[in-house]
Amino acid sequence: MRSRLGPGLAAILVVGMLAASCGSSAPAEVPTPTAQAGEIPTPARSAAAGIGLRNWPEFGLDPTRSDVSELSTGITPGNLARLRSRTVSLPGTVDSSPIYLHGVNVGGTTHNAIILTTTYGRTLALDGSSGQILWTFTPPGYGGWAGSSQITTASPIADPDRLFVYAASPNGEIHKLSLQSGREQAGWPVRVTREPRHEKLDAALNIDGPDVIATTGGYYGDSPPYQGHVALISRSDGRLAGVFNTLCSNRRGLILPSSCSSSDSAILSRSGPVVEPGGRRILIDTGNGPWNGRTDFGDSVLELTFPALRLRQAFTPSDQARLNSSDTDLGSSAPALLGHNRIVLAGKDGVMRVLALSALDGHPPGAGPQRLGGELQQLAIPGGGELFSAPAVWQHNGQTTVFVADESGTAAYVLRGGRLGRAWINSNAGTSPVMAGGLLYVYDLSAGGIYVYRPGSPRPLAKLPGQAGHWNSPIVVDGHVIEPSGNGNDHSQSGALEIFSLG
Repeated sequence: MRSRLGPGLAAILVVGMLAASCGSSAPAEVPTPTAQAGEIPTPARSAAAGIGLRNWPEFGLDPTRSDVSELSTGITPGNLARLRSRTVSLPGTVDSSPIYLHGVNVGGTTHNAIILTTTYGRTLALDGSSGQILWTFTPPGYGGWAGSSQITTASPIADPDRLFVYAASPNGEIHKLSLQSGREQAGWPVRVTREPRHEKLDAALNIDGPDVIATTGGYYGDSPPYQGHVALISRSDGRLAGVFNTLCSNRRGLILPSSCSSSDSAILSRSGPVVEPGGRRILIDTGNGPWNGRTDFGDSVLELTFPALRLRQAFTPSDQARLNSSDTDLGSSAPALLGHNRIVLAGKDGVMRVLALSALDGHPPGAGPQRLGGELQQLAIPGGGELFSAPAVWQHNGQTTVFVADESGTAAYVLRGGRLGRAWINSNAGTSPVMAGGLLYVYDLSAGGIYVYRPGSPRPLAKLPGQAGHWNSPIVVDGHVIEPSGNGNDHSQSGALEIFSLG
C-alpha cells in the first residue's frame, strides 16, 4: 500500500466557482463510454418539509455503504453561503469519517452527538452544535504505540440500540463503549488479530444483524507476515463468532500470520465489508497477495455467506499476477452495489470493473473452481490513477448514478443496460463522495475544503474551507457538514474537526 499526502493549503468559500479543465491519465486501451449529464435524475426537493436526515450511524450511512440519502439535511443551494464554521481541536488525527446520532443520552443529558476515532485509538463524543468534547475513551496501552507508525483508520459504528458504539484501536482490538459515558462494556474488548504490529485495522466497521464485522489489512510498506481477515463479533457478549482468512482460507480460526505460508491480501478499503441487502451475504475485496483459487485470494472480490462466512463466489482479474508484482492493489476501493445485478470496483490500476453480482467470474456460483476474469466492462476512473476512496451510489426511480473521486478528479457515471457511462468529469481532487439532501459533497484531500455540487453538474456551487488530509471524508446530517482533516501517516497526536452548521 502506498500513502498519499497533499500540500497543506487552506481553501476559501467560493460560490459559483467553475471546474478546472478535464482529462484522464488512464491507459489508452481502457475505453470510457460517455453519457449525457441530463441522464442524471433531478433530486427531490424536500427541504421545505424540514430536516429528515437526523442520523449518520456508520461509514457510508448504511450497511451497503451507499453514502447517499435523499432526505433533507436542511442545507440547500440557497443557504450554503450562510453556514457557520467552527473548528474543534482534537487530541489526535481522525484519518477516517465520524458518525452522528441525534438526540441521545450522553452524561445524563440529551445531545446530538458526533463520535470519532483518532489514529491512535482514542474515541471521542462531541456535542454536534458546540463541538464540546463530552467524553474521551483512551484504550489501555495507548502510550505504547502513540506517536509510532502503529495506527488505525477504521471509522466507528453505532449499535442499532443507540446505547453503544464500537471502535477500533491500533493494538488490534474492537471496543464496545457506552454512549452515555464512554466506558468499556464487560466482556470487551475483542481482539481480531494475533499480530497487531503487522495487521492493521484499516477499514470501517460494519454490522450485520447480531454481529459487528471487523477486517484487517497491512501497514504502509507491506511488511510481512500479515493476512486479511474478516471477523464477526457478537454484539451481545463479545464472542468471536466467526473468521474468514483471505489467505490460508481453509483454516477457520484467527490465525497467527507467521503460521500461514502466504502473506498480504489486505482488506484495506474505506468501506471494508459491504453487506448486501437482506443481510445474508457480505462482499469484500483484497489487495496484493498470492492467488490459487482455492485457499489464497489476493487481488480478488469475495462474496461470503452470513453468518457462516463460507466463500460463495469470487472474481479475480486475469492480470492478477501483474497487479500483485507491481503493488497495484485491486482492493484499494471496495465493491459498490449498483442494483440491477451489477457491482463496480476499482483499484490502484485506475480501472473500474463492472461485474454481475449473480456470477462474479461469469459462471454460476459453485460451477467448478474459481476462474480468472469475467468482468462485463472496464472503464477509467476520473484521473486514471489510483482509487482509494469509496464511490457514492444513488438509486432513484430505477436509475443508478455513481459518483467517484480520486487525487486527479471527480466524475459521475450512469448505469444503463448494465453498463456504466461517464456523464461528467472535472479535475477537482476528492476522497469518498457523499450525497445528502440533493447535494453532492467531496472533500479535497490535497488543498483542503469541501466541494459542493448539484448531482448533474461538474461545476461546484461552493467550496467550504478546510485543511488538507488523506482518507478523511465528510458526513452531512441534521443541518451540519462535519469533516475531520489531517494525515494519519504524519503520526501526529493532535488534529482538527470542521463543523459547518445552519443558524
